[in-house]
Amino acid sequence: MKRLVAAAALLALGLSAFAARAQSAGPLQRFDNPDRSILKNSGAVEFLFPEQVTVPAGKPSPVELHFRVAPGLHINSHTPSDAYLIPTTLQVPASSGVRLLGATFPDGEDFTLPADPKTRLSVYTGEFTIFARIQAERGNHLVQARLRYQACDNNECMPPKTITVAIDVIGK
Repeated sequence: MKRLVAAAALLALGLSAFAARAQSAGPLQRFDNPDRSILKNSGAVEFLFPEQVTVPAGKPSPVELHFRVAPGLHINSHTPSDAYLIPTTLQVPASSGVRLLGATFPDGEDFTLPADPKTRLSVYTGEFTIFARIQAERGNHLVQARLRYQACDNNECMPPKTITVAIDVIGK
């Protein structure tokens, strides 16, 4: 009987260790391919700065928004090379007290996938800056802008994602 209990305990310990390893790998990692994907469930794009800007109330004002794409990943540019590709976009909620008058996105970098060298993609990698023109009402406004993108590596793409770009805009 003691052997049966010890065997059951070892089996339970082994199964829990296996389950923990499987969960830590994340559902998008692949281990069966030497060219496996490096996609993970963490954020592929990070908003860097600014956290706060002060602009003249009621007047169009430039604001530079800085982002970073995680190493080994790329996202489609604002003007992807094919209509079926999802562009990177920026939106500011209408109720925020701040209007987005326009945004100038950087030109994308030419990128080819090793599996399809004839197809050229227009992507962002590393750090990139969006030059926004905003107009703020007088006062302090916590703007919850949204950046929508689709991140990919050399093997696969994640579903499109939207991140919050939180900026405290002070209109004086």
